[in-house]
Amino acid sequence: MTPEQQDFWFLPLGGTGEIGMNMNLYGHNGQWLMVDCGVIFDKNNDVDGEVIENNLSERPHIQMADPQFIVERRQKLAGIVITHAHEDHIGAVPYLWKKLKCPIYTTKFTAEILRRKLVEVGLEDKVPVTIVEGHETIDIGVFTVQWVALTHSIPEPYGMVISTPVGKVFHTADWKLDRGPVIGQPYDQKHYQALAQQNIDAMVCDSTNANIPGWSESEASLYKGLKQHVENAKGRVVVTCFSSNLARLYTLAKIAKETNRHLGLLGRSMANMMSAAKTTGLWTTVETHIDSAHLGYLPASTVLLVATGSQGEPRTALNRLSSNTFRDMALEPGDTVIFSSKVIPGNELAIEQMIDRLKTMKIDIITDDNSTLSIHASGHPAADELKAMYQWVKPRCAIPVHGEPHHINANAAVAKTADVSQQLLGSNGDLYYISPAIGIRRKALKTGRLGIKNNTLIKIS
Repeated sequence: MTPEQQDFWFLPLGGTGEIGMNMNLYGHNGQWLMVDCGVIFDKNNDVDGEVIENNLSERPHIQMADPQFIVERRQKLAGIVITHAHEDHIGAVPYLWKKLKCPIYTTKFTAEILRRKLVEVGLEDKVPVTIVEGHETIDIGVFTVQWVALTHSIPEPYGMVISTPVGKVFHTADWKLDRGPVIGQPYDQKHYQALAQQNIDAMVCDSTNANIPGWSESEASLYKGLKQHVENAKGRVVVTCFSSNLARLYTLAKIAKETNRHLGLLGRSMANMMSAAKTTGLWTTVETHIDSAHLGYLPASTVLLVATGSQGEPRTALNRLSSNTFRDMALEPGDTVIFSSKVIPGNELAIEQMIDRLKTMKIDIITDDNSTLSIHASGHPAADELKAMYQWVKPRCAIPVHGEPHHINANAAVAKTADVSQQLLGSNGDLYYISPAIGIRRKALKTGRLGIKNNTLIKIS
């Protein structure tokens, strides 16, 4: 299966029909381009890879799409483009690069996160990484790639226009329309409207929240609610959120300064994310956190902690605080815990049990459900944002990805209301034809998963 000169193909190996382990291939004139190379975590892990349940399951916690199809065609793989630094888009690179051995292209912050991952597996000096500036256009093999700035829940999220002489695709990756992303620039609809002048053949688009009406909450809108809860708190405040949401960390650091509280980060992944932001110049104006070992010596009313563990993971900081087993300090009656995060389906029981322990300790609990002001925002577009993007870009065809079947169906329905003439609904292993004619070949190849067990890649499906 080799694309010829008149062909322009899209072939998802992971991330279509599911949320996670994104791995996408574009094919033209004998070559392939990979967009993203991510992992998915087993049901017992959260989005940062932290284990949620203690169990004896033999199923690997870290999983990724099986790249065998493109490994067999490695000499035809022009490169890998990484859209942003979330695990489901970048996390498989350290495990799969030795099989792929091709150049990687991404932006400065994402490259720094990737560098730290490569260090852990001894590949720091072996992987050729090219840092791309925002809005830059580069040639990768037979493909011309234009980087398109977006907003999301992590710095430097980019989509891209992938062009060939026979067709163009706008690959969105993950995005939302956020006028206040806190870190990075707000979206500019003129940039997307300009894409309509390029006659985009297909838009390969994020479907995560396509079934949610309206618009997503802006990251900046959370400041008011979070600050109010911190100001009203009498004792310590612990905020739990996903470590990858650097904008949320930045907001909380600002609030800590404004409320005369010392900021503490509890969790290795959070400290690493902040460190990467400092290294790349994204964290400049807010004072840094103090060592967690010192937190127990400070008056409770002067402390604001940001902790991993929003999903009830047993080894994380918040869980240990709820069990009174955290080494450096203990929560006390009158302290406050704020859940600035969503509940990942399947984790309800673990979270409920942790909250029950905290309530027994007479800790005040604040969640998005009992807060009158917003304290969490998604990083993905709701239905009206999708419709706006389709109307601005005006693609001939919509290809919904990054979602389970009901998300993909909802995305297609939105595209139809936005007057996109064609919608192609498929899953991993389906071959989407962009040129010479738009269409789809079902189950063009069998896809599967690999997993990490004892630091070794194994086939699991």
